Amino acid sequence: MTRTTRLLLSLGFYLGCFGLGCTLLVTATLYLYLSPKLPSVETLKSVKFQTPMRIYSQDLKLIGEFGEKRRTPMERHQIPPQLVQALLAAEDDRFYQHIGIDINGLIRAGLQLISTGDIQSGGSTLTMQLARNFFLTRDQTFIRKLNEILLALRIEDEISKDDILTLYANKVFLGNRAYGVAAAAEAYYGISLSQLSLSQAAMIAGLPKAPSTFNPVVNPERAKQRRDWILGRMVKLDYITQTDAEAAIATEVHGQLYKPRIEVDVPYLAEMARREVVATYGTQAYIEGFRVITTVDSKLQLYAEGALTSGLLAYDWRHGFRGAEAHLADPAQWLPTLDTTPALRGLTPAIVTIVNKDWISVLLAADIELVLDAEGPLKKLRRYISENRYSDSTTDFTTLFKTGDLIRLRRDTQGNWKLAQIPEAQAALVSLDPDNGAIRALVGGFDFSTSNFNRATQAKRQPGSNFKPFIYSAALEQGMTAASLINDAPVVFDDAKLERAWRPENNSGKFYGPTRLRKALYLSRNLVSIRVLRAVGVDPAINTASKFGFDRADLPRNLSLALGTHAVTPIEVATGYATFANGGYQVKPYLIDRLEDASGEVITRSEPNTVCRSCEQNNSGQNVDSTLDTEIQDRPANTAIPTNPAPRVLEPRVAYIMDNILKDVIRRGTATRALELKRGDIAGKTGTTNGPRDAWFSGYNPSLATTVWLGFDNNKLLGKREFGGSAALPIWMEFMGKALAGTPERYHPQPEGIVSMRIDPETGLLARPEQEDAEVELFREEFAPTRFADTHGQSGGSAAALPEDLF
Repeated sequence: MTRTTRLLLSLGFYLGCFGLGCTLLVTATLYLYLSPKLPSVETLKSVKFQTPMRIYSQDLKLIGEFGEKRRTPMERHQIPPQLVQALLAAEDDRFYQHIGIDINGLIRAGLQLISTGDIQSGGSTLTMQLARNFFLTRDQTFIRKLNEILLALRIEDEISKDDILTLYANKVFLGNRAYGVAAAAEAYYGISLSQLSLSQAAMIAGLPKAPSTFNPVVNPERAKQRRDWILGRMVKLDYITQTDAEAAIATEVHGQLYKPRIEVDVPYLAEMARREVVATYGTQAYIEGFRVITTVDSKLQLYAEGALTSGLLAYDWRHGFRGAEAHLADPAQWLPTLDTTPALRGLTPAIVTIVNKDWISVLLAADIELVLDAEGPLKKLRRYISENRYSDSTTDFTTLFKTGDLIRLRRDTQGNWKLAQIPEAQAALVSLDPDNGAIRALVGGFDFSTSNFNRATQAKRQPGSNFKPFIYSAALEQGMTAASLINDAPVVFDDAKLERAWRPENNSGKFYGPTRLRKALYLSRNLVSIRVLRAVGVDPAINTASKFGFDRADLPRNLSLALGTHAVTPIEVATGYATFANGGYQVKPYLIDRLEDASGEVITRSEPNTVCRSCEQNNSGQNVDSTLDTEIQDRPANTAIPTNPAPRVLEPRVAYIMDNILKDVIRRGTATRALELKRGDIAGKTGTTNGPRDAWFSGYNPSLATTVWLGFDNNKLLGKREFGGSAALPIWMEFMGKALAGTPERYHPQPEGIVSMRIDPETGLLARPEQEDAEVELFREEFAPTRFADTHGQSGGSAAALPEDLF
């Protein structure tokens, strides 16, 4: 070796040592500079993922999800092994061997960049990506990369490999608001992680590289290439066989987005719960992973949705076919329109393709064609003219349809197609647990997507005769009886505040003379109700109504109160009827049973006013439980007394007699149609306002109190043949019939201090023993009659002795 060579080698050695020393010095300086500024990885040990608020029914079925990010955090054992293998094959196959950084991976990424001009596997380990996702930006700088490496080393030193993998799988963004692998499975395939196929797992594993641009919805071809490359990597790593890979590669890529997997679609209720939680917790409610457990019974809710839909469709169809929903002259628009027009409540869109005199042909989505004729789906088809008029059955369909018309079809109970239309009228249903006010079912309209206005809680409408029971309760409280005689005769009120004299009438337009209070209520006599209110006094009546939950400020201080001319919401009416259903206690409606955090710990729990019959004494001083039959006991033995016992607002005997009268509304009054339910424990009251514009039925048994309203949002007339008993009652019957099916009848026991007496139905006085048409009436002991009717059908002067306001 020559002297020159030795000199050059020495120089190279010293320069190398100097370079290495400089590198170590710079690295040490950067470490000392950056290390104190690095975030603590301790936060990863108790990380709280930004998780949407989820709303559940009482039986824990998902009914709503709200939040910017879709995420369902999973435990390590819940992530399928094939998905783990696919992630490792795509991002970091030496994950379980390296210490946070992988020199081999960095070299491989560099070689791929040189040979192909593209990096497919990347140089960052899963741990480095985790550090970046949680703590760093995506800026392409040397300092950021060094921070990423330092953090990765720290993470590996303090957190186990499985925990790192779990954090990564829950944190990573995978496109279309999906964060974490579970959310991606739901977003792209509408399934849970455990249901993923090998092809789907590989597709999800390929998303972290470019989630917004290479996902199967935006770019299915590029997503397929990425998936197939990952499957090939899995074969090389002996995760799967070549046969498995080929079968997965043969699977087509479908670009489709799925909404959150709502188990029971009840948007009106979900929105109510969302508003309530956000009002308390603000926008944090959308990211804290709250679990909102409502009081809703999912089975009852489905019954309510079905009953309201069928009732509205029945009302709408009674008034005739209004014509096509839209018209599309260009056939090229037909299929695209069908693809983008959603079915609403089972009403399927269809396009008329051929019109003949006695049949039409229609096109459904997916190129399905049907023929509708006068002997089947179009039988007895009538054209709408007005709310009170419709044409005779049409025999020439060319007068009703045109080629290109967009119409609706629905299947009947036998599965046959029928012509239908989206109702213009609306309806609402509220069903409460009478013992605590819990909302068991609620529907705010025909379809939330077309109108999110919640008529059950927001629509203030006139209740009409639905309000009369609260007036009659005030009358009984003041000493009137169910047998009190009131004159059903014309009356005129002159008031300077009115444009003209007020001449109220009965719905029938007739007047029936002296009428017992019971009969006046179950037959809904308006003139009697006005005279009752005049005798009771407006202020005392308002005082009684307020005990049922009505706001005094909303109630008019005049005699029109007797006819329900003020505006209330259906949920307010249902709350009032819950007091009749529970025997006289005031409850308040509530929707949220409890609020839990993401881990299931209870944050808050509702403590509603709850009926506790054993918390009070009856008239005789005995504990009330001793007077209750076994079916109406409010709580099992050894169960704690409720935190907030519901206050009694109606004297027990008044509550019992009112319940008995309201049962007569069904037995022999304006709601006899409900006898079809074949239950003796149901009671209620119809309601119809002037026009008519509003149709109501509110009814109950001791288990459920349910109110139904039907009308138009714009206060349009319903039609002169429509009443509470024809429009609202059928909805109530369908719901309550299903809700109570298979349950035993329940009755409140008769309180102490009530007597049953035979009376003359014409006078309300005691009947003679020989009188054959006598009826049994209930009285509070101190108000029981003591005189006999002088002659059958004559009052013996008692009518003249009644207060002038009643006669």
